[in-house]
Amino acid sequence: MRLLFLGDLVGRTGRQAVIDRLPALRQDLKLDFTVVNAENAASGFGLTSKISHQLFEAGADVLSGGNHTFDQKEILDIINKDDRILRPVNYPSGTPGRGFQVYQAPRGKKILVINAMGRVFMNAMECPFRAVDAVLKHYRMGTHAAVHAILVDFHGEATSEKMAMGHYLDGRVSFVVGTHSHVPTADCQILNGGTAYQTDAGMCGDYNSVIGMDKDEPINRFLTKMNRDRYSPASGEATICGTFVETDDATGLAKRIEPLRIGPRLLEHMPTL
Repeated sequence: MRLLFLGDLVGRTGRQAVIDRLPALRQDLKLDFTVVNAENAASGFGLTSKISHQLFEAGADVLSGGNHTFDQKEILDIINKDDRILRPVNYPSGTPGRGFQVYQAPRGKKILVINAMGRVFMNAMECPFRAVDAVLKHYRMGTHAAVHAILVDFHGEATSEKMAMGHYLDGRVSFVVGTHSHVPTADCQILNGGTAYQTDAGMCGDYNSVIGMDKDEPINRFLTKMNRDRYSPASGEATICGTFVETDDATGLAKRIEPLRIGPRLLEHMPTL
């Protein structure tokens, strides 16, 4: 299977860039499945019904989340109804929504997508390692297994925690990708057991910013420790960042992994077929 994961969409400029470019990316890369982290899509905080519809229309198959999943109140109206919208699986029991789901891909393939969130420098959550373990007890990969591929979006602050999750799941899932830092890491690799890994996919947004936000207020807060204004997404031209992975249908393990970067601020890279 050919999978594309796009990192955190930040604000209007980030989501519009993805809406504009994703249809062509699906065609050019002959993609089977696309996951987009959309927890910052609505003015930098959360997700709305309208935006989710626009992203699905553009070609996103699943929208994953993180610590800003519930920032927009209207998410509560849709997160239980639409199984294409995920929130971290290790939220406390009783939290609305779902943290994983099996989806039907083209050519009769099935893919399990799991969304989890780290605990280091983040809000208190249940253990993400045990939460993912509990899901994987019911799923194996490969031609004769329950699913053909498994993708894990691990939303976390600490690179060490993300790396630990990658190695912990190595050989059991197709792809572990980190989100949340909004900065793409240069460590695309296939781990010893055959799992594709990248510590952070980066963001889809304006990189002439402070992790997607207009620069003035973050700088002010670092200088003064005072809140002068609200954070607002930077509105310049967006760069799209993500990760492309191709898996072996027979085993579900990764055959290759490449970064994707399209836009004016970072060195561009387009996966080749």
